[in-house]
Amino acid sequence: MRKILFLLTLHLLVGAPFITATAQVKTVRAQASIVNELLADRFNNLLPTLMDRANMDCWVIITREYNEDPILRTMLPAEWIAARRRTMLVFYRNKEKNTTEKFAIARYAVGTEIAAAWDVAAFPNQWDALTNLLRKLNPNKIGINTSTDYGHADGLDHTEYVEFMQSLSATEQAKIVSAEPLGVSWLETRTEKEMQLYPSLLKITHAIIKEGFSNKVIKPNVTTTQDLVWWFRQKLSDNGLITWFHPSIEIQRRVSNEKDDVIRPGDFLHVDFGITYLRLNSDVQEHAYVLLPTEKEVPAALQTAFTKTNQLQDFLTNEFALGKSGNEILKQALTNAKAAGINPSIYTHPIGFHGHAAGTTIGMWDFQNGVPGSGDYTMKANTCYSIELNATHILVGWNKPVKVALEQNGYFNGTSFEYIGGRQTKIHAIQSKYF
Repeated sequence: MRKILFLLTLHLLVGAPFITATAQVKTVRAQASIVNELLADRFNNLLPTLMDRANMDCWVIITREYNEDPILRTMLPAEWIAARRRTMLVFYRNKEKNTTEKFAIARYAVGTEIAAAWDVAAFPNQWDALTNLLRKLNPNKIGINTSTDYGHADGLDHTEYVEFMQSLSATEQAKIVSAEPLGVSWLETRTEKEMQLYPSLLKITHAIIKEGFSNKVIKPNVTTTQDLVWWFRQKLSDNGLITWFHPSIEIQRRVSNEKDDVIRPGDFLHVDFGITYLRLNSDVQEHAYVLLPTEKEVPAALQTAFTKTNQLQDFLTNEFALGKSGNEILKQALTNAKAAGINPSIYTHPIGFHGHAAGTTIGMWDFQNGVPGSGDYTMKANTCYSIELNATHILVGWNKPVKVALEQNGYFNGTSFEYIGGRQTKIHAIQSKYF
């Protein structure tokens, strides 16, 4: 018995996954190991390529504890919950020598990848240590995180900017440029190793939705939408997961004379739900229908409307191409969908380190003629998108148009698009009677 207990304890300590009702979620320790491995791969294999593409030989990131630059948060080792005091990172790319150096102007290294580069005895002032390093490197450009179109790439706050500029000479100040192209690329580009893991994230997401949209959770005429919302939140907490936004549940009814939030037979349900796992995010919207006592399957007209909305997804993703802007993709997809008799609305966004991430924006619900700035950003390879949209349909027996709102996550490799873990093509059916 002692030997069995010892082996079980050892199994847990080394990072074995624990089993949930939906999927395998790795222990916190195992997750940290994966995050650090992914980060090292990004620093050593991805960052040099991105710096060359952006024609940026020096990238400076400056932030303070609990007021972190959004990009810096994606660069911290798993053991760091936040930045420490004032954190300064410098990345220097020498394209001719094919070297990329990483420095932390700090008293200690930032994980195993970024070495400490502050000689406190020689430079008691941290700003002096930073400028001394920059003068040694003598880069052509010094990129900083300022951006008009992306909050994700606008993480240098006013105080840090003013103090940094005051520490530089006029010649050095002239080298300062926005690092927006590099910052957005860093956030939006997915690595091969990350894409090996992303399907597990969607598997968990889809499994939780499937369970939530079942009689295991929903008791028609008893369960409310808020009951279901908090079930989703509790499900994540119970299984060591978190979400980046509060879930929502909506009801559509044939005749809207019952205004309460009790889920009833005949209700058409919609969920918006996502999770954060291994620093990646999911964002999914699916539908369910509560069968009437006389029904054995989802009404054909409702399923047909759902299938038409799947076609809207196809009209959108068929337009994905390298070098195409989000606004160009939006315009053509809407044109093609309307020609097919679909009443569309498209508001698709990148996804990855953030739920609403940096990259090519394809419409917003209130910008169906194009999105200034982020909608002009052109599509790049190895990027992920949350295919978010809706179509409204006129159905016999319903006193107002039925909206089918879908959202599924997918990957564009530069030539083709595929859903990560598939997409919903049939409406979830919930029995009106439960046992």
